Amino acid sequence: MFRHLSMPELAMIAVLIDEDEEQQDTEGEFATLCRQLEDHEDKFFKYFRMSRYQFNVLYQKIKDDITKQNTHFRESIPAKEKLAVCLRFLGTGDSYQTIAFSFRSGHSTVQGIVLEVCDAIISKMKNECIPCPKKEDWVQISNEFWDLWNFPNCIGALDGKHVTIEAPPNSGTLFFNYKKTFSIVLLGLVDAQYKFIAVDIGAYGKNSDGGILSTSNFGKALEKNKFNIPNGRVLPGTDIELPYVIIGDEAFPLKNYLLRPYPGRQSYDDETKKNFNERLSRARKVVEDTFGQLTAKFRIYCRRLKALPNNADKIVMTTCILHNFIKKDTGEIYSSNRNEISESTLSTNLHSLTKQGGCAQKQSFENRDKFKDFFNSSAGKLPWT
Repeated sequence: MFRHLSMPELAMIAVLIDEDEEQQDTEGEFATLCRQLEDHEDKFFKYFRMSRYQFNVLYQKIKDDITKQNTHFRESIPAKEKLAVCLRFLGTGDSYQTIAFSFRSGHSTVQGIVLEVCDAIISKMKNECIPCPKKEDWVQISNEFWDLWNFPNCIGALDGKHVTIEAPPNSGTLFFNYKKTFSIVLLGLVDAQYKFIAVDIGAYGKNSDGGILSTSNFGKALEKNKFNIPNGRVLPGTDIELPYVIIGDEAFPLKNYLLRPYPGRQSYDDETKKNFNERLSRARKVVEDTFGQLTAKFRIYCRRLKALPNNADKIVMTTCILHNFIKKDTGEIYSSNRNEISESTLSTNLHSLTKQGGCAQKQSFENRDKFKDFFNSSAGKLPWT
C-alpha cells in the first residue's frame, strides 16, 4: 500500500534534489573539465572527437530538439551539456553508469540523454550528411576512385561490420554470429574518401553480408536500378564501355552492378586474374579502413554495447552521421599508402575466396573479364606492378 508523504518528508526530498542539482552544476565534468577544454583546441578534440567549431555547429543544429523547459521542481539539463554527455558516451565507450558518475547525473538520466541526442542528430542531419547521391555525385565518386585508387567505373566499396551487443531478451540465436558473439550488422557503402554513401543497420548477426544486401532497402534499390546511377562509361584510354560498379569481397554475389574477386584456384592458375583480385582488394580496402577510423573515433565499437537492438541501431547510425560530418569539415584523406597493398591482407583475401556466383548472369562474368583485361593492358596496368 502507498501512503502520502508528510510535509517534512517532502521537504527532505526537495533538499536532496537541490543538492544533486548543485553538485551537477558545480562538480560535474561539464561544469569543470569541459569548460576548461575550450581554451585548448587539441585537448578539446581528443575529448569530444571533434573540433570546437564542429561541436558548436552540431549544437546549433540540434539544440531546439533537445532543449527542455524548466519546472517549479527543478531546472532542466542544458542542451549543450546533453550533447557533451552523448559525445562522451560515443567517444569513450564507457557505460551509462560511468558517464553518470562523471557528470553527476543518474544512470537512467544519462541513458535518456544519449538516446534523445541520437534521435535529434538522426532527424536533423541524416539527409545532410548521408544524402542520396545524384547522377553527378556518382560520376564524381567514380573519378575519385580512379584518381586515388586506380579503379575505374567504381562508385563505392561495400562491406559489413558486426557491432557486438548484449544478447537481446527472447531472441534465441537470431543475433548470434560466427564469431560466437551477439551482434547487429552495419552494412556500409563507402566512397574513395572514407565517407559513407549509404548504410543499412540492424540486420541479425547470424546473416551473411550478401543476404543482408539482398533484403535491405539499399540492395533492392540497386537491383531495381532506382539509385540514380548512370548507365555506364568508357574505361580510361580505351573504347570499352562498362557499367558503373560497386566492389565487394567474396561474401557478396557477382552482379552487373557488383564486382567480387575471382574465386578458388582460378586466381592462382591465371596471373591476369590474380592481378584483378589484387587491384580489387586494394580499392576495397577503403571500406575496411573506414570501419577502422569509425572504431578509432567512437570507442563504443571496442566494447559490447549494452542496449536493445532498436537503441543500438540509433547509436550506430549516429556515429555514421557524425563520421561524415567530421570528415566534411576536416577533409581528411588517408591515402599515404595507397600505392601499397598489405601482403598479409591480400594473402588472407585470396586464400579465403569461396566458389560462388553460379547464378550470376552471363553478362556479369563478361564484365568482370573485361575489367581484368583492362588491368592487364597498357592502359590500365600500374607502373609499379
